[in-house]
Amino acid sequence: MSYLPFGKTAGGPWSVEITPSLAGWTYSGLRTADLTSSSVSFDTGEEEVLVLPLSGSCTVTTPGERFVLSGRASVFDGPSDFAYIPISTPVTVEGTGRIAFPSARATRSFEPRYVAAAEVSVEIRGAGQASRQVNNFCAPDAFECDKLMAVEVLTPAGNWSSYPPHKHDTPNPGEAVLEEIYYFEVAGQGIGYQRVYSSEGGRIDTLAEVSSGDVVLVPYGYHGPSMAAPGYDLYYLNVLAGPAEQRSMAFCDDPRHAWIRSSWEDQPTDPRLPFGRNP
Repeated sequence: MSYLPFGKTAGGPWSVEITPSLAGWTYSGLRTADLTSSSVSFDTGEEEVLVLPLSGSCTVTTPGERFVLSGRASVFDGPSDFAYIPISTPVTVEGTGRIAFPSARATRSFEPRYVAAAEVSVEIRGAGQASRQVNNFCAPDAFECDKLMAVEVLTPAGNWSSYPPHKHDTPNPGEAVLEEIYYFEVAGQGIGYQRVYSSEGGRIDTLAEVSSGDVVLVPYGYHGPSMAAPGYDLYYLNVLAGPAEQRSMAFCDDPRHAWIRSSWEDQPTDPRLPFGRNP
């Protein structure tokens, strides 16, 4: 059940609803809602939650706080502003567009917060046909919370990202144990591909053709590459969380392919990057 096509987990107000129990793990979750001048209300319960416009805009209301998120036209138009909602908090989100709600089971409570799009760190990684853009809006060194981590990755048409393949499933000083969700959007009603394969963490064998709204779950194993088909830019939202007290996205490359990183030293980055604004 690592590949979940769009609509597979839809229910109630949610176009996508990935809970820890559905995924068969402990921490990471994701919901999306397609709002048309409407609202969705819920209580965060034991989860800390982000409100992230993928397209459109919205207003986020909690007891004592109201955040107006300007959002964006699409995920390919640069980072969005976003809001953080802590555990045990009722929230109402009103607006128009597709809104994502990355989440993680947590125990520590923080204050609700708003982060402007201009404050989101944009990073260009790789080179050549492995060039990609990472919007580090909820990476460990960019935003403070308890368990939740989330980043956006944008891959120009014909390029590979999440490459070389890597994993987060063995506890050691250089690797964090994480449950990871990939949520995809593809420009122009196109397609992309996602690979996940076995490691010492467990057996898994996924090669999925993905389109907008599809999800791939990574409970363990090497994941990558994420392949953008020629003609179609690829976006994915990564949601990660794990048992460690200190948040970390540390990973271990597949040793067969780790040499790829050194090959980027003599290659230029793709001139099509960044999407939306300069880093």
